[in-house]
Amino acid sequence: MRATKYAVRPTFAKPSPHAKKVQKPVAPLTFEVGQKVVYPGHGVGQVQSIDSKEIAGTKISFYMIRILESDVMVMVPTNKLDKVRPIASADELKEVYGLLKDRKIVVELTTWNRRYREYMEKIRTGSIFEIAEVLRDLCVIRMDKVLSFGEKKMLDLAKGLLVKELAVAEGTDEPTIEAQVEALFVK
Repeated sequence: MRATKYAVRPTFAKPSPHAKKVQKPVAPLTFEVGQKVVYPGHGVGQVQSIDSKEIAGTKISFYMIRILESDVMVMVPTNKLDKVRPIASADELKEVYGLLKDRKIVVELTTWNRRYREYMEKIRTGSIFEIAEVLRDLCVIRMDKVLSFGEKKMLDLAKGLLVKELAVAEGTDEPTIEAQVEALFVK
C-alpha cells in the first residue's frame, strides 16, 4: 500500500487560515468604467458602464460588468457590491504563490461529494486565496492518484479562474501563467 503525502484533518478542524481574507470591507467599494474586477464564480470582468433602471418604482444604479472569459454581462446593483472585488494586489500575488508552493495540505478523509461541496463553496467565495487552496489541493492529490472526472472539472475551473486573475494582475498572458502554475506541481 502506498503512503499518501497529505494529512487528514479531523471533522472538528478550524476553517481555512485565508477565510478571514474574505470578510467584507468596511468602506463601500466603488469602481470606475474600464476597471477590471473579479466577480465570484465567473472570474475577471471589466466594468463597462454604470446604468440606472427603474424597478418597481424605485430607481436603482447598476454596474454593468462584462466577464472576460465568457463575454457575459452581469448587472450588479451599486448597493450590493460586497461580492465584487478589485484584482489582486502585488502583496496578495506573493501570498498566493506562497500558498501554491506549500505542500502541507489538509484533505479531509470524507467522500468525494462532501469534498466537492466544500471546494465549490471555496470557489464561490471569489477569494483568490480560497481558489488557490482548491487548485493546490487537487494538484497535490493528482500527484498521488488519478483524479475522477468531477475532480478534473473542478481543477480546470479553479485553474481557469486563478490563471485569468494572475495574468491580468501581472500584466502577462494566460499561457505563461498556466505554465508557471503547472511547473509548481511537477513531481
